[in-house]
Amino acid sequence: MVLPSPGENCQHIRSVRYIVLPVIEISRQQIETMKFVRFIMQNAALASAPKHIDHFSKFSPSPLSMKQFLDFGSINACEKTSFVFLRQELPVRLSNIMKEINLLPDQLLTTPSVQTVQGWYIQSLMDILEFLDTNPDDHRTLGNFADALVMIRNRHNNVVPTMAQGVLEYKETFSQDPVTNQNIQYFLDRFYMSRISIRMLINQHSLVFDGDTNPVHPNTIGCIDPHCTVAEVVQDAYQSAKMLCERYYLISPDLFLQEVNSNKKNQSVHMEYVPSHLYHMLFELFKNAMRATIEHNEGKTSLPPINVMVSLGGEDMSIKVCDRGGGVPFRKIDKLFSYMYSTAPSPQLDDHARTPLAGFGYGLPISRLYAKYFQGDLQLYSMEGHGTDAVIYLKALSEDSVERLPVYNKTALRNYKVSQEADDWCVPSTEPLDMLKYKKAK
Repeated sequence: MVLPSPGENCQHIRSVRYIVLPVIEISRQQIETMKFVRFIMQNAALASAPKHIDHFSKFSPSPLSMKQFLDFGSINACEKTSFVFLRQELPVRLSNIMKEINLLPDQLLTTPSVQTVQGWYIQSLMDILEFLDTNPDDHRTLGNFADALVMIRNRHNNVVPTMAQGVLEYKETFSQDPVTNQNIQYFLDRFYMSRISIRMLINQHSLVFDGDTNPVHPNTIGCIDPHCTVAEVVQDAYQSAKMLCERYYLISPDLFLQEVNSNKKNQSVHMEYVPSHLYHMLFELFKNAMRATIEHNEGKTSLPPINVMVSLGGEDMSIKVCDRGGGVPFRKIDKLFSYMYSTAPSPQLDDHARTPLAGFGYGLPISRLYAKYFQGDLQLYSMEGHGTDAVIYLKALSEDSVERLPVYNKTALRNYKVSQEADDWCVPSTEPLDMLKYKKAK
């Protein structure tokens, strides 16, 4: 369009202005209409979520072994095959655990934080279901699916602290009872285990098929290292915990590390494992050990070291972390793995100034889930007045390392309907007996 010169009649300018404006108004109406249509379609899809959840929760998840992850990621890597598997498996895993969310106590289920998490899961399920009827031979479909997985992973980044905030809101508002606490403990173990498994599937697909090689660990297959050097992960976790510890306490205990390889004498221990999972467990144990060691030995000129023993046998790979932090009473051992119990001050999600070596109290229970995910375990052995030994047990063989996945069925349902019954063992009083009143009665 050629604009009129300043000397030309302004009537022409006004006419041009009035011709253009209706076009802009129509475009805005179209945009608003499109937004409204998308809103209606999205809400219609979300409204159908319960039907999809009921359908996919009737199927049991398909657990994979470490060996299967490795074989598929290296020898038989095929993006189309992975896509076809995940578009069926992810809805099954999501739906199984979403059925259990609805079994939580109403007071917990209706907290804003839990409602937010539930909304994330519903949206992620609907995102995956959009690919159920798409053509796996279309490269654009595979690319869109990979993008959707990354979006889902990012959406769920804050699931743990958000759910923890919901439990905190519940604890601060309502009175506690053993049965409800047991139900919440049962659910959160299964919920967080399900989350670990879903992120494992997403990470493997994203990392194997993104076309890039990890420059730091070029031999990894997805997030699995076929030759994970355990001592290196121990050192990495120790250094990270040491940095946090010295930032807060200005001091930290030393590390003394030993390795025993019964399969190959005088060689470092290697195994097929997810280094980030192992790092998570060790980092949590080192944080706890350092905090206990410093606080128990306050005022002393030197700190006892943290002793770590790595041992590889025919079936197990074990890591023992020993501290001289004074230990904990035997009656508190189980509480250390409880989501309803924490020795640290309760943080808020926006609390940026909280103690760096403490938090919601979820470190140990979630670390134990990482160990159990591939059929291992994490156990604590404490001697009050002396210290604590924490032992991580992992499967030495990749074919024995099979995913441990929650399944929604009648057995799971019964665990949410447990009622409190009278104990068939006498319960001792928490207060010492006052023997004087018995003497007076005589």
